[in-house]
Amino acid sequence: MGLTIHVNVASWPDAPEALLRRAVGLVFERETIEDAELSVTLQSDADIAGLNTKYLSREGPTDVIAFALHEAGEPVLGDVYVGYGRAVAQAEERGIPLREELARLTIHGVLHVLGHDHDDGAAREQSEMYRVQESLLGTLLDATS
Repeated sequence: MGLTIHVNVASWPDAPEALLRRAVGLVFERETIEDAELSVTLQSDADIAGLNTKYLSREGPTDVIAFALHEAGEPVLGDVYVGYGRAVAQAEERGIPLREELARLTIHGVLHVLGHDHDDGAAREQSEMYRVQESLLGTLLDATS
């Protein structure tokens, strides 16, 4: 099967498509995934809010939603939806480039597709998943700067 990575950024032509593709590849490398098909799609606040309500029974836009579409023992198959508006707001709040926040959210979503999880609230940033995410983000940004 091999690795197939789809990055859908059509509504945002200035989005860092190559960086997001590399972010997915970096997660697969770390997790030694050789067979996978995964899509990353940037969504408007309205579109991701619709997904959030329909699939997670939560109201309003969110920053990332991930769906693992494979069973244990099968090649990885999944979809990651990144809320573009939330990414813009979070990048501004953190004082970081938008490309960095988009990459962070992409990595976060891919880790969820691969079965990683974290606590909500303050404990989130202390989780193993968060540490892995930030380490991968640092590696990605170092390699692309």
